[in-house]
Amino acid sequence: MSEFVWGPATGIGSMPGDDARETAKTVVGSFEDFPYLAELPARGPGGDMLGRTIGMLVEMYAHVEPSGWRVSDRPGRETRRAQSWLGEDLDALEEFTQGYEGPLKIQAVGPWTLAAGLELRGGELALGDLGARRDLAGSLAEGLRTHLAEVRRRVPGAQVVLQLDEPSLIAVLRGQIRTASGYRTHRAVDRQAVESTLREVMGVTDGPVVVHSCAPDVPFALLRRAGAAGISFDFSLLTERDEEAIGEAVEGGTRLFAGVVPGTDGPLSDPAGSVMGVRTLWRRLGLNPGTLAESLVITPSCGLAGASPAYARAALAYCARAARSLADNPE
Repeated sequence: MSEFVWGPATGIGSMPGDDARETAKTVVGSFEDFPYLAELPARGPGGDMLGRTIGMLVEMYAHVEPSGWRVSDRPGRETRRAQSWLGEDLDALEEFTQGYEGPLKIQAVGPWTLAAGLELRGGELALGDLGARRDLAGSLAEGLRTHLAEVRRRVPGAQVVLQLDEPSLIAVLRGQIRTASGYRTHRAVDRQAVESTLREVMGVTDGPVVVHSCAPDVPFALLRRAGAAGISFDFSLLTERDEEAIGEAVEGGTRLFAGVVPGTDGPLSDPAGSVMGVRTLWRRLGLNPGTLAESLVITPSCGLAGASPAYARAALAYCARAARSLADNPE
């Protein structure tokens, strides 16, 4: 891990549109030092991050009901589409990364957001069934091993970074995920159980793992204990309560993926201005300004599926420029 060299900027995951080749061309062109395999939710069920991850599961299948994804005895058509679309995306990524050497990020939904988004046959979420949660985590781990091997085969010079998307993690920890009836919530999951399952899934790779959540109150310490080499978050949601955890993460060598660029259309100011808040935080924590570039990866605040194609392209380019500004002028 000590020999791993992070890129200065990258994206989160989703992009607008449904053209795999155009998306791969945009992503690789924007992030020559840290491209990623994008998701295209506009394709429909199976194109989204949850559907893509369900398509990776080993010996577990699902189909789409009006209420969402539900476990079944065989793959539904949406799962088959997810697998087909993933193949198209990998073909496109392979085409535009010929000869590439360096970090390459892939994303999958983490075990807790997956358990909070997949229904069992009876209609209740897997989150409420301890055995189902265990089976799901094991199936996800096996699926990720296969996926990681395929990415490495297609882009042999890549140092693959696995990002686990956990937008529901905070709600799982707080007991805020609603049951099927909607009248009550699932009980909060024990933090040690959450940490243990995350560690199990992270163990599928000897490369770095990043955990992404664009929800407030990201549990930095828990994720670091579970083995996350990087933590991805919406910088605008940080509060004073987070600052001590940020300082500890930096001093512990955890890479921070700071989401400083809005994920939906809007004006983009001077790139130097977008990272001013990061510089201010560094000074407030008493951290060495010279460590900024080596501690951070600049990203959008969340996925860009809800943005226009033009804004998404501009946002990616903006992240790269903001990272250069940070490196050139750390003070």
